[in-house]
Amino acid sequence: MSNSAPPLYRYFSTLAVVLCLSWFSSPTLLADEGEAAASGQQLEWHFRVYLDDSPIGYHRFELSGDKQQRELVTEAEFQVKFLFITAYRYQHQNKEIWQGDCLQKLESRTDANGKLLTVVAERGPENFHVVATGTQASVQDCVKSFAYWDPRFLEESRLLNSQTGELVPVVIESLPGLSYKVRGQEVPAQGYRMRGKNLDMEIWYSRDHQWLGLVSSIKGGRTLRYELI
Repeated sequence: MSNSAPPLYRYFSTLAVVLCLSWFSSPTLLADEGEAAASGQQLEWHFRVYLDDSPIGYHRFELSGDKQQRELVTEAEFQVKFLFITAYRYQHQNKEIWQGDCLQKLESRTDANGKLLTVVAERGPENFHVVATGTQASVQDCVKSFAYWDPRFLEESRLLNSQTGELVPVVIESLPGLSYKVRGQEVPAQGYRMRGKNLDMEIWYSRDHQWLGLVSSIKGGRTLRYELI
């Protein structure tokens, strides 16, 4: 967007990218995730999403299957209001199939304030093919999306953006913090900072590697966060 755009609209493009990248796991819900996934039990998460201190919508996740093959279905909807007028509306649906540690298939549809984006990606015999709005690409490596529920994704140097189909280079570093607030209480935690294209966020895990939450800085000095319902 041009520099002449109003301040609200200048950070909306970054907001949309951050919103679509996020999977979040509760330490309570995921304490027995490995056992539940092995038995085929479905796991669900429901988050209220805030821009600074204002609620703007929700993001739901359903994870099913076992460690060999998992299916993730997500749905998000956000509305940012300015002077009682809806200044920005965002809807995102995404379905992913994982085999072991690698993404096998992804289908997503996004409506970012009237701009429609689709991504269809699937692993073939030799390559992982991505067909997104206006682009196509193939890669030979094991591909991962922003799978925050699995701390092993922190070892990756690039991740698939489910909204745009772009493989995003990322830089991840440990944070010195020793605790993170969950439902109003400070708990022992390890944090990581992830930076990339239109991306600057802190990701927090409990000491037993369970996902605790995320705080993201976006343009205009605003903060995006998720809160478990």
